[in-house]
Amino acid sequence: MDTLTRIRAFIDVVEAEGFSAAARKTGRSKALLSKYVRELEDELGALLLNRTTRQFSMTEAGHTYYRTASDILKEIDNLADLVRENNQQLKGRLRVSVPRTFVDADVGQSLIDFAKENPDLSLEIAADDRFVDLIEEGFDVAVRITKLEDSGMIARKISDFRVHLCATQEFLDRYPTLEHPTDLTRIPFIIDTNTRSQGNIRFVDADSTTFNVAINGTLEVNSPHATLRAALADLGVAIVPDFIGRKAIESGQLLTLFNDYLPTDRGIYAVYPHRRYLPAKVRIFVDYLHNWFRKNG
Repeated sequence: MDTLTRIRAFIDVVEAEGFSAAARKTGRSKALLSKYVRELEDELGALLLNRTTRQFSMTEAGHTYYRTASDILKEIDNLADLVRENNQQLKGRLRVSVPRTFVDADVGQSLIDFAKENPDLSLEIAADDRFVDLIEEGFDVAVRITKLEDSGMIARKISDFRVHLCATQEFLDRYPTLEHPTDLTRIPFIIDTNTRSQGNIRFVDADSTTFNVAINGTLEVNSPHATLRAALADLGVAIVPDFIGRKAIESGQLLTLFNDYLPTDRGIYAVYPHRRYLPAKVRIFVDYLHNWFRKNG
């Protein structure tokens, strides 16, 4: 029995959180998986798993071994993908972290279209507005809407991104003297608490000077869709992503403010860990999103 088989059995048991669950998932018997893990422990001379009738846990050595062994197996699988990709359809599982805002908007259709075109690939989409740790949490790739910052990840821009300050004409009629972004400090805002700078808006002047304007509002909500609906109800000015507010703006339901002052340094990015062998499924997924936005964005 080769070591890789034993390692895969150990990882299957850890990720399924138990021998019985791993047996159901892999189609192997519980006894066989237990045998493989025991042989791996004998080979290493260390206990990897604590086994009782009621509890399952990893030892400290198990945690250390799991992290490194998982990375090694991913590299082996990724290398195999590179060899196979021209000869067969994508298979396996692709774990993607995506902002809930993205999934719930029209652009979320890009993920459904990708899944439809790759029926043999198991696509797991985790919608979460926080920035997940791709390596620690086992994600293959993440879609992030952000200003690109230096990190240990590889990032590819798949689309431009901008936000709009918008409100109804009826609401703006109450504040006829809005001439500069600094005037926004005295009018009600609908604040999306998902944004990183909830109490300030960053603007860029004609000479590229950046300045911040403090804002206040009587309504705070962690949803850009609810923020948009509140703006349509004449409750204040909303800051909404273009792909969420576009229809209301194009129809004239909402008017935009100070577009020339809003920064354009953010984008929609696909982010993935730096690996020697990039999985074919990740590269094809990123290429697909890039092309989808070129056609539909």
